Amino acid sequence: MPGKHQHFQEPEVGCCGKYFLFGFNIVFWVLGALFLAIGLWAWGEKGVLSNISALTDLGGLDPVWLFVVVGGVMSVLGFAGCIGALRENTFLLKFFSVFLGLIFFLELATGILAFVFKDWIRDQLNLFINNNVKAYRDDIDLQNLIDFAQEYWSCCGARGPNDWNLNIYFNCTDLNPSRERCGVPFSCCVRDPAEDVLNTQCGYDVRLKLELEQQGFIHTKGCVGQFEKWLQDNLIVVAGVFVGIALLQIFGICLAQNLVSDIKAVRANW
Repeated sequence: MPGKHQHFQEPEVGCCGKYFLFGFNIVFWVLGALFLAIGLWAWGEKGVLSNISALTDLGGLDPVWLFVVVGGVMSVLGFAGCIGALRENTFLLKFFSVFLGLIFFLELATGILAFVFKDWIRDQLNLFINNNVKAYRDDIDLQNLIDFAQEYWSCCGARGPNDWNLNIYFNCTDLNPSRERCGVPFSCCVRDPAEDVLNTQCGYDVRLKLELEQQGFIHTKGCVGQFEKWLQDNLIVVAGVFVGIALLQIFGICLAQNLVSDIKAVRANW
């Protein structure tokens, strides 16, 4: 009819998805920055930042690496997703999607390979733990991590207490002058519930005893076996956590890609 105009609704970027993605990523950005700051602070306290070569001097794993790597990845992802959503920047949103997708497929591939090559993974885990046993006294953070693992899983060494022969302070050679010779760390000890004060010398000379006698003083099972048992006992919880993380990643990718499509549709009508 004359005098009447038809109004066509132009496509526009959905505010709901945009600000949800922004909020979703700002949490990761802040957490990532916090982890990164903790990692750098820990390295500063240990003098690593003033002597970078110390990073390669440690024979085992420096747990601070976990904070730095995880914090760095979370910060980069959080920044790209947060700024990309807020500024409607398709480059940052695509970077966020691709980066998150790569992490998802790496996790998926790792899970499949771990299931297919179980024996190889077990051997590598044994090797990894023994390398860290050798470096037990070299780094306080590594020492605390090993003590936590041995206490939590009620284990000692990778395969058993004799793995501590790999450490220069605990080995049983006649040339070893250490007071800890033929012993194990206190975290291997069977704790007495009535004990109020932690006995850090409970593992001294314990490997001089017969194996049956050792069982009354220390845990004689290896950490690899105990870890496998823990995984089997908590398989539903562990699988639930990984599925939850995977769904969050897929949701983030879909949200970012949907926002990119909305932005392109709006720009096409300019």
